Amino acid sequence: MNSYWVDTTTRPKFPKLDKNIDTDICIIGAGITGIMTAYMLLDKGLKITIIDKGEICSGVTENTTAKITSQHGLIYNYLEVTFGTEFASLYLESNQKAIDTIENIIKKENIECEFERVDNYIYTCKDEYVQKIKDEVETINRLGVEAKLLDKIELPFEVKAGIKLHEQARFHPLKYLYKIVEILKRSGVEIYTNSIVINTKQEGKEYQVITEDNIIKAKYVVMATHYPIKSFPGLHFLKMYQDRSYAIAIEPHAKIDTGMYISAETPVASFRPINEELLIIGGSDHKTGENSIDLDTSYKSLETYAKEIYPSMKVKYRWATQDCVSLDKVPYIGDFSNLMPHMYIATGYKKWGMTTSHVAAEIIRDKILEENNKYEEIYKATRMAPIKNHNEFGNMLKQTTYSLGINKIKQSKYKIEDLAKDSGGVVEYQGRKMGIYKDKDGKIFAVEPYCKHLGCELSWNNLEKTWDCPCHGSKYDYTGKLITEPAVKDLDRIDIKQENS
Repeated sequence: MNSYWVDTTTRPKFPKLDKNIDTDICIIGAGITGIMTAYMLLDKGLKITIIDKGEICSGVTENTTAKITSQHGLIYNYLEVTFGTEFASLYLESNQKAIDTIENIIKKENIECEFERVDNYIYTCKDEYVQKIKDEVETINRLGVEAKLLDKIELPFEVKAGIKLHEQARFHPLKYLYKIVEILKRSGVEIYTNSIVINTKQEGKEYQVITEDNIIKAKYVVMATHYPIKSFPGLHFLKMYQDRSYAIAIEPHAKIDTGMYISAETPVASFRPINEELLIIGGSDHKTGENSIDLDTSYKSLETYAKEIYPSMKVKYRWATQDCVSLDKVPYIGDFSNLMPHMYIATGYKKWGMTTSHVAAEIIRDKILEENNKYEEIYKATRMAPIKNHNEFGNMLKQTTYSLGINKIKQSKYKIEDLAKDSGGVVEYQGRKMGIYKDKDGKIFAVEPYCKHLGCELSWNNLEKTWDCPCHGSKYDYTGKLITEPAVKDLDRIDIKQENS
């Protein structure tokens, strides 16, 4: 199913790139970061080109919960302890400023996008998280923003403690962005969709952005893909992973509070109303490609949870998304590599892209214009600080080693005949491994089951009928067509005789 945002808007269409072009700035990715970066540069006299492998806003952006908040979970006590008070203060200030930036743009451009200032809450239902809530409140107040400690929140279940942050916001993200896209188009920004960038090359002081059929020459390149499509020399695949989560929009058939809520503990539960009749509930997080869990329960668990709170509720929409999480929990924004000047990235938003995208757009704008930005240093994309999340770093190395090495040489225990209809998996056939999906009619779709990014063995996702990379989060549909980066190419397809099914 589509997200509510998709079903309540009409997506603007743009052509596929069919010629070689020269531009000043090539932005790869037409999601919220790419669109807002172009907008921030509109009046600077630069020729701007945006290119995307799909339609505009067709990735992470269209599947957000659209909370505009600087309250990114229990983050500020962690940031202060780990990086210091000034660092934590700048992180908070940059995201608070982003909320104001969005509101100012909406007013300036007269955009009807259901923007509303509302309070945001983090709550816990567990005693062991109460002190963490208290520590977070103390930290936020020390950083100069008022946060209130609550022992009661107007939710239809018992809460042990909570944090209230005033004057956060919510909106309809696609109504906002489609209006911005209209402005870009009128201002001469060239936008190309369904055009896959397969490589970028440095040629002297310029870059070549290479698609399957054409080349864009640019002075500056912005990788606004949610995961950088270029691995070297940035090496960001060693410093972050992708996490997937799910959302349902329900008719609760009960009174809906206007605030936005998220639990401090895991499994995460997130709430936000769309209007007086619909409520988004999100959660069921897991690392992309993880095959040790039953993904078929992802929506079911949310629906069961919603039913417990709102017994007469009705599910209207279901959707899923994924985003990058850096090992130190701070996004990477700015220079891709010290070896490649004028190439920039923005990634690692950990699902808080509404504010972070605007922080990124302003930092990248200032980098291109060679102007100072007070927040640039804390998000520095070339940072090589010690890994803070030792456990997750170890898990990443273990998974990559397993998927690149052990699992690839390990014989699959499944045969084609073992697969039920409308299911898939990696099977052994004719002395080799194949990724097989057998549709509802028994038709077989076979692919080489190795990710086109770095070659990790893929996992079958039977909920979404996709091939998922457990190493770095690339996704492909059951035919092998690329859905999500960092890979930039489709899987190799294998022709096998149908009678062997």
